[in-house]
Amino acid sequence: MDDTIVAMATALGETSIHILRLSGSEAGTIIEKCFEPQNMKRWSRRENFTLNLGVFRDESRVLDQVLVGRMLAPSSYTGEDVYEINCHGGTFVAQRILQACIRHGAQLAEPGEFSKRAFLNGKMDLVQAEAVVDLICSRTETAANLALTQLDGGLSATIVSLREKILETLAFIEAGIDFPEDDVETLDRETLEIKVNMALVDTRRLLAGSKTGKILRDGLLTVIVGRPNVGKSSLLNALLHEERAIVTDIPGTTRDEIRESVSVGGILLQLVDTAGISDSQDLVERLGIERTWKALQTAELILLVVQANQPLTKEEYHIINIYAEKVIVIVNKIDLLENEDLFSEYENGKGIPFSVLQHRGFEELEVEIRSRVYQRGAVLASDQLLSNVRQISALERCEIALKQTAESIKMGMPWDILSIDLRAALNYVSEITGDNVQESLLEDIFSRFCIGK
Repeated sequence: MDDTIVAMATALGETSIHILRLSGSEAGTIIEKCFEPQNMKRWSRRENFTLNLGVFRDESRVLDQVLVGRMLAPSSYTGEDVYEINCHGGTFVAQRILQACIRHGAQLAEPGEFSKRAFLNGKMDLVQAEAVVDLICSRTETAANLALTQLDGGLSATIVSLREKILETLAFIEAGIDFPEDDVETLDRETLEIKVNMALVDTRRLLAGSKTGKILRDGLLTVIVGRPNVGKSSLLNALLHEERAIVTDIPGTTRDEIRESVSVGGILLQLVDTAGISDSQDLVERLGIERTWKALQTAELILLVVQANQPLTKEEYHIINIYAEKVIVIVNKIDLLENEDLFSEYENGKGIPFSVLQHRGFEELEVEIRSRVYQRGAVLASDQLLSNVRQISALERCEIALKQTAESIKMGMPWDILSIDLRAALNYVSEITGDNVQESLLEDIFSRFCIGK
């Protein structure tokens, strides 16, 4: 934290502009040595949040004409003095400016070091820091909106509120240890049980939405399965809006898995198109079918494509029965029916009438996917959702500790035993925002950031 750090904030390569970020107590000194502003009077006023045109030098040699942004502590991203150097986008130009900053005393930043300093200086907590990475890596509008909500501090406020409830309850217990009069203890235990159960309700509400949050962040592993020639590859191509898979009237065209990603209704689907399930004697096709059955076991969502003018096979019934909660039945080729009598087998929500050829059923499929992700209305898009595996794991351990505390209260356990479980719950929830975190965990989290962030 004592060093002044510098790094590229944009990826190296030929582009119109590159940005270098300089942060630390000596950032201003380094800039004064290297930057010659065009308007010295304006520059000398040291106004915050300003852009200043000038030339960047290394000793007497001019390296480039640049714009320097000045953001002074504590009102910067890191909480330190920060200068951002906007130079022309050639790789060589940016590298020369970077080396000049290093020669004048800056250290090359490690991955995520700017954000780590922001966390250590109280500019953000761990939930917000991890949201920065999620925002950068988001692949759908929904995922980006979720990360923005977390970055804005909404989720952090919810976690902090839970932490304060647990902390208040722990203080209540410790007061009971100090004042264990029998005539007060019964009342205190009743109040304590109410407080612990309130914290449990909040914890479980957050965990209930975490499944949705994780899906919005990471997507759904979605397997397209069905008999040969029912339209699996056509469905894949239609969802991707490109001819990714070969489509012919010849059964068994797809013999191996085809993997692609697509956003459907704001939900990222990691699509796997599989070999058609059949009794093929072809060795290669049989190997593909074996992979299909294995893919179903790991799938989070299964799109079972069946043909509208044909009855279900025993394999299709098997998939529906075994993987019921994960299956959406797509009744394809509805355009082949002379009437809809044959469709009765899939009524009452058992299937979506579909025609890839006529582009029917796609809106209904989108609605069904979103309904399942948002747990049929139990979770709202506006809810504060956990999405990070580390955060979810910590909250799950917090729930276990709170549940153990509640059980111990009913069993009449001594106050000091109750305080052990409740303090564990406090530690777990504190890990989420970073109020209680080990240095090794910080290193692991911020090492996943890119250099310059």
